[in-house]
Amino acid sequence: MDQDNHAPRRRIEGKARIIVTRHLMPDVEARMKELFDARLNREDEPFSRDELAAAMRDCDVFVPTVTDRIDAKLIEQAGDGLGLIANFGAGTDHIDLAAAAKRKIIITNTPGVFTDDTADLAMALIIGVPRRIREGVSLVRRGEWTGWAPSGMLGRQLGGKMLGIVGMGRIGQAVAHRAKAFGLEIAYHNRKRLPRALESMFGARYVENVDDLIAASDVLTLHCPSTEKTIGFMDKRRIALMQPGASLINTARGDLIDQEALIAALESGKLAGAGLDVYPDEPNVDGRLLAHPNVMTLPHIGSATAEGRSASGERVIANIRFWADGHRPPDQVLDALV
Repeated sequence: MDQDNHAPRRRIEGKARIIVTRHLMPDVEARMKELFDARLNREDEPFSRDELAAAMRDCDVFVPTVTDRIDAKLIEQAGDGLGLIANFGAGTDHIDLAAAAKRKIIITNTPGVFTDDTADLAMALIIGVPRRIREGVSLVRRGEWTGWAPSGMLGRQLGGKMLGIVGMGRIGQAVAHRAKAFGLEIAYHNRKRLPRALESMFGARYVENVDDLIAASDVLTLHCPSTEKTIGFMDKRRIALMQPGASLINTARGDLIDQEALIAALESGKLAGAGLDVYPDEPNVDGRLLAHPNVMTLPHIGSATAEGRSASGERVIANIRFWADGHRPPDQVLDALV
């Protein structure tokens, strides 16, 4: 690896010109205006592709979010002044890292900021789907609830059930920590096995073959990135491996699941339900998912807390300041270096 790729491109004289694609927390935007020559998006209208291209030709620092697809062609067309893409959020699968490295454009992200927030939401779905929370809320709101009954709205207990975690990074581990308190048996699959001390702390068992994990889980939760290897990970074959009456939870990326296969398994009764915070064609949600009584459909709010969004903005600002001063940003994505 060329060590020169580790170094920032240059030191910025004066205020760095930055363009931010979405409306951020007021305190973050105020600080950006104070420190940088900042163009903000207070209307919060997503940039079109042409607007992305124009912005990347006209700034030192570009601040996108997960909804902005920064592919190789956009990076190739970027202006010579663009030296840093300071992503708002931890995921970088929407940015072509290799193309950025070729242009010697540094990529930063905000890792760890949303870990607890996303894990909390995943846990809400892990509890809510087996207990039929969405169905119960709808019943009451329609005015059709006739009162308590010994056999009414029966769900599934959590204690003693198997929670399968696919992807045991920061968020997967945070989910395991929470799930342990609910008495769930925890098993996981990851590219690399965790140290035994961490497995013991979480009470988690490693399963080398992911298909075995899927087949054994009462509730399966996905916490892996979207890559060429994971797109469509939960396809028709793998969904068929799931136990009758199992639940599938996804707070990671919408394209991890073959949506048609999921809908077929739900409509046939193969799966008891699903908890979804992400979708393959956001913000569009398939009407069949909305119609199913036990599919909890959330509007991509895994990281949506005021505290987390402010903390992420502060990390973006810190990364820009380090880079503008000629230093390596603390959250530089080293995977972008080739």
